[in-house]
Amino acid sequence: MDKNTVISMIDHAVLKPDATDADVLRECEIAVKYGVASVCVKPCHVALAREALKGSKVKVSTVIGFPHGSATTACKVFEAVEAMENGAEELDMVINIGKLLAEDYYYVRDDIKGVVSVAHEKGVIVKVIIETALLDLIQKVQACKLAEEAGADFVKTSTGFNGRGAALEDICIMRGAVGPNMKIKASGGIKTFEQAVEFINAGCERLGTSSTVAIFEEAG
Repeated sequence: MDKNTVISMIDHAVLKPDATDADVLRECEIAVKYGVASVCVKPCHVALAREALKGSKVKVSTVIGFPHGSATTACKVFEAVEAMENGAEELDMVINIGKLLAEDYYYVRDDIKGVVSVAHEKGVIVKVIIETALLDLIQKVQACKLAEEAGADFVKTSTGFNGRGAALEDICIMRGAVGPNMKIKASGGIKTFEQAVEFINAGCERLGTSSTVAIFEEAG
């Protein structure tokens, strides 16, 4: 697979707790240089990233309810609205994992739908992080179906901050759980070109990683 095609599917992540303004500006330069899909930054850095990426094709994405998904729906909706006002073009939201495990499916679906509704009004896409490392097979399938019912654009494996990251078996489960119009993003632990290609071939249309440069250079 062509390395530029792989890189163009990356959401370049700048989400570590200690990431500074200077880090964000540096990573935005890298993102533009290599031609990734988006730079995924913390909500406090959305406006900064928007300015740094102005005039480029790289989008600004951010996280909602990150990393545990436990904020109330109202808080997630407010966070989403503010992020979009600051320039976010894509939102990666974390489901309420505890509510899913408690089988409060109406809550989980409505939580996602709240963010999706305000995002789609602005033409902004929503990727729903289900945190596969914390779920069993049935729970993964249920989470994907709830995200689809709520109108989300993507289901995403992981935050990268709760247990292991993405696994190929997760992608197979997720792809089988949703219809063909639902897209999949793998995130967490993708550090090599070979891994990136494997996830794309398994059905992913986006990859979340901070290892963009290493992946590009490994491809030769």
